[in-house]
Amino acid sequence: MSIRRIRRAVTLGLGLIYCAFRSLLARLSGPYTPERRARWNHESALLVMALLGIRLKVTGKPPERGLMVANHLSYLDILIFGAALPCYLVSKAEIGRWPFFGFMARAGGTLFVDRSSLASAQAVSGQIAERLKGTVPVLFFPEGTSTDGSQVLRFHSRFFTPAVVAGVPITTATVRYVPDDGSPERDLCWFGDAPFLPHLWNALGLAGFRAEVHFGEPQVYSDRRIAANVTHAEVEAVRAGRVLSLQ
Repeated sequence: MSIRRIRRAVTLGLGLIYCAFRSLLARLSGPYTPERRARWNHESALLVMALLGIRLKVTGKPPERGLMVANHLSYLDILIFGAALPCYLVSKAEIGRWPFFGFMARAGGTLFVDRSSLASAQAVSGQIAERLKGTVPVLFFPEGTSTDGSQVLRFHSRFFTPAVVAGVPITTATVRYVPDDGSPERDLCWFGDAPFLPHLWNALGLAGFRAEVHFGEPQVYSDRRIAANVTHAEVEAVRAGRVLSLQ
């Protein structure tokens, strides 16, 4: 059992306690609106990233409103995108029950969807439409699952609908991990049937890494499937280095 892993686990626990205390203070100081939740999540994610030594490099301009769509590598994306900008996330319902990341997601105003329920998807689509009326972007992962980074899966188009109907811009956000010791990106990815807690425990013992996020140009689309296809091609191109080299 490495000293690095233990140190980071303790740091993570202390960071969670501090973030929970700040959340409580925010609730006591006035209405805990979705916008305040997003701001709390942003500040907390920046803090936890610093405590764990995860560095963040952002290229492109983070959007100020509208819908964001991104590739999905791991539960670490919750921290990374939360640190990159204030935003609301759309996530699978199971994450809300996870230690630490579930707390961050719930307190930060995440919208949870049960992927096995059409009614849940329809309800969340309506919630996205309401959030898009505000000034904080909504982020979701249209692949529908996390991957090992070797490919960008097809983008599902359902949650593009609220942005298309409202005529609000859609922005791509592409994430990659760059381990400090040159190890493969997939060592940090969480995918397939890998259990959460053992993966987190292992990740805490790995060398540090840099998270790189590239934001594309906002675009307005008139069709959800066209939006899904075009944004998928853009994220895939950035991941392949055809649009921007993040190395």
